Amino acid sequence: MKKIEIYGLRIDREIVPGDDIAKLIITAAESNGVKILDGDIIVVCSKVVAKSENRIIFLESVKPSEEAIRIATATDKDPRLVELILRESREILKIERNNIITLTKHGIVGANAGIDQSNTGGTGRVVLLPIDPDTSAKNIRRRIKSELGIDTAVIVSDTYGRPFREGQINLAIGFAGICPYRDYRGLSDRDGYILRIKNIAIVDEIAAAAELVMGQSTENTPFAIVRGIEYSRCEDTSFKDIVMPKERWLFR
Repeated sequence: MKKIEIYGLRIDREIVPGDDIAKLIITAAESNGVKILDGDIIVVCSKVVAKSENRIIFLESVKPSEEAIRIATATDKDPRLVELILRESREILKIERNNIITLTKHGIVGANAGIDQSNTGGTGRVVLLPIDPDTSAKNIRRRIKSELGIDTAVIVSDTYGRPFREGQINLAIGFAGICPYRDYRGLSDRDGYILRIKNIAIVDEIAAAAELVMGQSTENTPFAIVRGIEYSRCEDTSFKDIVMPKERWLFR
């Protein structure tokens, strides 16, 4: 019988710039009565990573450009927020119904370049995505190994919508110590049919499952330990490996 366990790790304070996320995860695990084991997958909310890396912006410090003012007028958004969206984006893909859909510098397609206005630590401030979530994940993984002497995988997650579906789910935007796919291509099904497409993005599945215990920052549970999943350990993969090249996009 296969079994998967997911533990949400609650903390009791706001994350501030300079915080050691790995230390906070270890402390949170201890206070929540969970022991981190070798092979565990630790999912970390991107917002707490960004806060620890001082990706907090005070809107009063932002001077909007003419383009930002033009887009803000058309979308009923704060022009200072629009300016940050422009700065964090590689390309504006679509502006419609007061939505700004962008391709971020990370390669993520989503609304508002992933800039978060909720649970930012105070009014008049926003939180940008981490500059390099892969590096953030690697640093957390390395620190946990240094402190506990065990090998874990780390996934940095964020919330996104999906084409043609209502609602949102958590997806991986950075990871370390885990191969992103479970590849079934070339294997046969129970009837002997050779699978040609099935290449499951398990990092996204794990991030989505972890949200069930993490919530959306309303419960202050920014970390989750996922246990019991079979995965391949990789040292040289990155978020770029799961980003579809633009020339392969079917919808635009």
